[in-house]
Amino acid sequence: MRGYAGTAFGPQAYLALRYYPGGPLSETLLLAPQALGWEARLRVLADLASALTYLHALGAVHQDVKPQNVYLDPAGRAALGDLGSSYFVAQGGPVSGSPFYMAPEIYHGEASSSASDVYSLGILSYELLSGLRPFLGQSYEELMVAHLTRFPQPLSQVAPELPRAAARLIERAFAKRASDRPGADELRRALLLALGETPGDEQVEEEPAAPSAPAAPTGRHAAPGRAAQAPAPASVPTEPPTPEPSGDAATPRPDRWRLFRRRK
Repeated sequence: MRGYAGTAFGPQAYLALRYYPGGPLSETLLLAPQALGWEARLRVLADLASALTYLHALGAVHQDVKPQNVYLDPAGRAALGDLGSSYFVAQGGPVSGSPFYMAPEIYHGEASSSASDVYSLGILSYELLSGLRPFLGQSYEELMVAHLTRFPQPLSQVAPELPRAAARLIERAFAKRASDRPGADELRRALLLALGETPGDEQVEEEPAAPSAPAAPTGRHAAPGRAAQAPAPASVPTEPPTPEPSGDAATPRPDRWRLFRRRK
């Protein structure tokens, strides 16, 4: 999902994202489950696999792949949102997820990985294609036992329309061991083949570029008594800036690019 502008901290913190009037995929499945045909469901899954392929290539993990974080545009293309739990694997971060979609290793207390995201996508795929959740439970403990020890009915039985090659790969996606799961790009290619398309190397379709001067926040985040207006462009210095002092005389400054670092 494309983000256009934002401020991470402070009383006027905001994040401007692309708007999806249809809401999340979870609402579509709840209110109008027949609105998505068979090919449309495969397209959604292929788009999500593409998004994860892109994210994993950057060395990041999402940690919360589920229908509530998937959004559809009017053409039926899917976007993966809610990156608030995401982090770069090399930097580390807190483990997170939703119990219905969490991988077994997360229940064991291990760190998230790209394989954990693939597991969540596998669970979502099973649910979207069959109309059934593969693992059920009335409590966190019951869900943990289900994810760790039980096996759902084969996709070939609950979704016989799905090509067998794609069905087998999706079932591998929620394998108990992370090393037995395919990569997100392998899933993407299999889903595109199931749609009758030839997979290419492209992973995420680019959206139109954001405006060069995004509007300032409005509504309750706007400054009182002032109309929303685009921020003035920064002036370009005509001379090189004065070098920062080094050694003990240097004054530490926060890294303005690490907007989502954890505050102490």
